[in-house]
Amino acid sequence: MTATVPANPESVFTYGAPQLKFGVGAADEIGHDLAATGARRVLVVTDPGVAATGHPQRVADQMTEFGIEARVYDGAHVEPTDASMREAIEFARESGPWDAFVAVGGGTSIDTAKAVNLLTSNPGDLMEYVNRPVGGGRAPENPLKPLVAVPTTTGTGAESTTICVLDVLEQKVKTGISHVRLRPTLAVVDPSLTRTQPAGVTAAAGMDILCHALESYTARPYTSYERKRPEQRVPYCGSNPIADMWSEKSLSLMAGAFRRAVRDGDDQAARGDMALAATMAGLGFGNAGVHIPHANAYPIAGRVRDFHPKDYPPDEPMVPHGMAVSLTAPEAFRFTFDAAPERHVRAARLLAPDADEPADAVDFLPAVLVRLMRDIDIPGGIGAVGYTEADVPDLVDGAMKQQRLLATAPKPVTEDDAAGILTRSLSLW
Repeated sequence: MTATVPANPESVFTYGAPQLKFGVGAADEIGHDLAATGARRVLVVTDPGVAATGHPQRVADQMTEFGIEARVYDGAHVEPTDASMREAIEFARESGPWDAFVAVGGGTSIDTAKAVNLLTSNPGDLMEYVNRPVGGGRAPENPLKPLVAVPTTTGTGAESTTICVLDVLEQKVKTGISHVRLRPTLAVVDPSLTRTQPAGVTAAAGMDILCHALESYTARPYTSYERKRPEQRVPYCGSNPIADMWSEKSLSLMAGAFRRAVRDGDDQAARGDMALAATMAGLGFGNAGVHIPHANAYPIAGRVRDFHPKDYPPDEPMVPHGMAVSLTAPEAFRFTFDAAPERHVRAARLLAPDADEPADAVDFLPAVLVRLMRDIDIPGGIGAVGYTEADVPDLVDGAMKQQRLLATAPKPVTEDDAAGILTRSLSLW
């Protein structure tokens, strides 16, 4: 069952993207780029692990050549929480004012920098801006400062998007803040910065790339929505020709690079293709949107008890975002298949051009994903990260709170539908 055809269908889609600078050595030009904005005091936001590589300090140091005072904040929390973001916001408010921000790291650092930029430019508390129904859904009143996003992991696409993701600890749910003003001003994608990314992180982050591309490609079409007034338009507008182009190219790049990048972190060509695929997927889903796998991922990550993933900090349990997204993806795409069979088959073919199509096409994309997950050592379902059938009702409750995402699904999703997907995802093989 596909989404109901509206009486007054939408005829307009929107597309937004940051300025982009891509290639080895691109991170060495950030001082030049920020000087052009007139910035004189810049806060560099990162996390302790990325700070240890020296990349953030090198970015800060080269800004001095352009008369810019730069300071590094390395307290961003891996898988950010409302508490960790408040700490970063408080630091920035007390040590500011700042003319611009630079985020060096994965989604952790970029999303933390988005929150810092928002709450140092606008009044109020973090939860006022978090998406409803978890938070207040408040829109920023004031423009934000320039934000340069410099990803050191290949996956989140956060350098391209209008979204800031966080765990709300008290509610045990992962959610976000979404507004067009959060989109970075400039994305600087330098593949050389990803060479220190270990295999486990490459695998989890790469599954995030795939799901960004797959979910935006299979999202409900922009023409399936009721027509909006100009002031009602949001960044996620549904699948459209521009987003489709980015998603298809991202999947093609991943087909050749993903397994190689996990197997050999020194494969520079694979690292470069992964970085480009992540950026392209971000340019796609940052406009079309994502749906069921991401909605499920938020409670999967937010309610984790004792799972410790390979190559991530060992001091606390976590299910990394990209891993959490992937764990229900095969069953989610089996569920959405009948809404757009040709798109699901096309996506599977892009991702696995040499694979034999099964007798029942509904199995094609799930089988391709499962085979890939096994090859790169992603856990085989939510049971493998500690969940049981008894946890499904709580996970359903958390997923159904993500209506901003579920509204982008190509067919309606009920609580029973979500429970079925999660139950079938307890063990994928």
